[in-house]
Amino acid sequence: MGLPLPPFDVNGLLAPFVIVAVSMVAVTIVVLGLVRPSDRKAPLVTQMLLAVAVVGGGSLLLLALLFVFLDPNGTSAWTWVLLAFNFMMMVPVGLWFVGHIVFRDRRIVPGSWVWPVGLGVAVTGSEVLMGLLFVIGGVSASASVGTAFTLGLSSVWFFWSMATVMAPQVAWAPLSPLGRAAGWALVAAAGIGPWVRAYPLVGGIAMSALMVAAFVALLRPIARGGAAGADGRLLLALAGAFLGMSSAGLAVAATGGSEPAVLAFGAVMAFVMIGEVSYLLRRTYAPGLSASRLAALSPSRGAEASAGPAGPAPES
Repeated sequence: MGLPLPPFDVNGLLAPFVIVAVSMVAVTIVVLGLVRPSDRKAPLVTQMLLAVAVVGGGSLLLLALLFVFLDPNGTSAWTWVLLAFNFMMMVPVGLWFVGHIVFRDRRIVPGSWVWPVGLGVAVTGSEVLMGLLFVIGGVSASASVGTAFTLGLSSVWFFWSMATVMAPQVAWAPLSPLGRAAGWALVAAAGIGPWVRAYPLVGGIAMSALMVAAFVALLRPIARGGAAGADGRLLLALAGAFLGMSSAGLAVAATGGSEPAVLAFGAVMAFVMIGEVSYLLRRTYAPGLSASRLAALSPSRGAEASAGPAGPAPES
């Protein structure tokens, strides 16, 4: 007997919407990659403007597509979809162009959380809208606002799209072993998320089991003194995140999947995902992340650093 899958809320009529949703996930991954400069300096203001505009444009497009199911006048609804497509094609590029004139080569303040958190909220909000789109389109356009948000925040299209977006960020970011393990644990939590509503007992137990497994895996670096300073703060944040996610997941199981419990679980997960996206982005250009530290975190760079400057091979 295979593992029962959570509902995808998709029918044949939603195939074009699936193409748009998958494309938006791919665009988000590319955009987050573009604001990770190869020189590890803070991104340009124009880069951040372009990223926020693209993600925000995607959210407007998802809202317009959602309006297709909410508005009985189909012609008017599709007009808004065309306008949203036009926004995505013109406005981000226009903001980028104007930004170059106004801000020139100015970079964002490296120590500020404003841009990372703002982009994290924009990315997570876009995925929430994606979950709402498929809930309203695949289940019922007449669902109440509370029910729609409950189903959207616990949808496969919210959780799995966020996991897909976060996975490359964890792989690319210059993290310590402890930080990378924490990042993968949160990606796995997003992967488990849809089961919490679909099968509350299974999902709640799986979330708690993941928390236990994650901390067992982290015991080794902690025991070796790898949880000091920034890693120690990260560990505390991870403990708080998993405590909140596990408690909310078990509350869903204890209440038999009641709407308030499912909504609370989805809200906790969304908050955690905002935090992860923000942390991973800022960690790329965090103050104090020197070249020697990067070399220690990267096997290839570490080997190059230890090899020293290139020169003739020693004679045997």
